Formats: sequence, C-alpha cells, structure tokens
Amino acid sequence: MKRWLLAAAALCSGLSAAGQDARTSRLSERARQTREIVYFLQQPETHSFDLYHDYTEAREGVDKYVNVVRRGSTVSKPSARVLETGEPLSAEILIGDAIKHAGIDTGEDVRPDSEAVVIRFPPVQAGESLRLRISETYTDPGSYLLEGGELVFDRNFGRPRNAVVLPAGWYVTGCSTPATVSQLPDGRIRLDFVNARPDSIDVLIKAKRRSGRSP
Repeated sequence: MKRWLLAAAALCSGLSAAGQDARTSRLSERARQTREIVYFLQQPETHSFDLYHDYTEAREGVDKYVNVVRRGSTVSKPSARVLETGEPLSAEILIGDAIKHAGIDTGEDVRPDSEAVVIRFPPVQAGESLRLRISETYTDPGSYLLEGGELVFDRNFGRPRNAVVLPAGWYVTGCSTPATVSQLPDGRIRLDFVNARPDSIDVLIKAKRRSGRSP
C-alpha cells in the first residue's frame, strides 16, 4: 500500500511539473496585436483620415519599422510610442531619393513620389520584443471624398481586422462588405470588418450627414 501511495504521489508530481512546463512554454512568446487597424474619418471635405495600429517586433537586431505609403495617399503627423512605458519614439517621413539615401529597403521600386514612414527604436535584444502603437494621418482624394452630398470611403483592407469610424454627424447608407455597425458613446458610427481570407477585401462605404448637422 505504501509503495502504491509513493508511486501515485510521484505520478501526480510528474503531471504537475509537466503542466507547469506547458504553462511556461505558453508564455515564452508574448501575446501580439498586429491584426487590427482603426481608421477615424475626418470630415470628407478634407479627404483625410487618422489611423492607428499596434505592432510587435521580436526579431533580434531590428531597429526600425518602415511603413510604405500606398500610391495616391500622402501621410502626415506620424507618431509612435512604446505601449508598455508610453515612451515616444522618433518618426520621420522620407520621400523619393531620401528613402534610398537612408538605406531603407521598401521591398519595391522607389519613385520620386514614393513616401515611407520610418519609426526608429533601440535594436531588439535576443529573447525580447517591443510593442508599439503607431499613428498617422492620411490624405487621399481618390479614396475618400464627398460625392453628391454623400461621404464615400473606398479602400482595400489587407489586415484580418479593420474598423472605420465615421466623422461626427454622419450615418451609414451603404456598405459593400459585411460589417458590424455600432454607435460609440460620443454618437459616432463605427464599422468593424473581419477578413478571414488570405487576400485583401475591397470596402466601399457611403454615408449621409444627419439633418440639421453642418461640417
């Protein structure tokens, strides 16, 4: 009987250790949020929208994040901070040859009107990671405009989760892609999109100004 109790205790101890090791392995890599981007539309007459997205970098030695601005858009007011500490990071906009001179590889041919936002940070150390929140403002008359009194936002989304917040005083009249529509506490309308496909989705949103509201 005593031997059986000792064997059972040893087995339980082994199972407990295995369970602890399994839990430890689950924490060997931190949780990430690189799937979502949120757009905040300004009034459509400006053709501009703010956005933010989170980014986690875990590759040893990497010391910068490069965001290539899609053609047709211009970027302004880039900023970034470390989410754990709130520490602000250096952010700059490089255009045309300045991208080449900085030794930045954008993964595509650099044209005179090419733009890239570069966020710099201390090189990531082995076994560590850095989590950033990046914010930018884009102006794109081709994809965001006022047409016949209607707000038109026409853009393709490459991330699995995307959200669009309409400017104050506007309501949705049409959307080409299924979305979850909600109202924020301040009255603005938010549309959330989930893309389970491996490619991007083309989203067209139309909205009208609520009666009695002016820009």
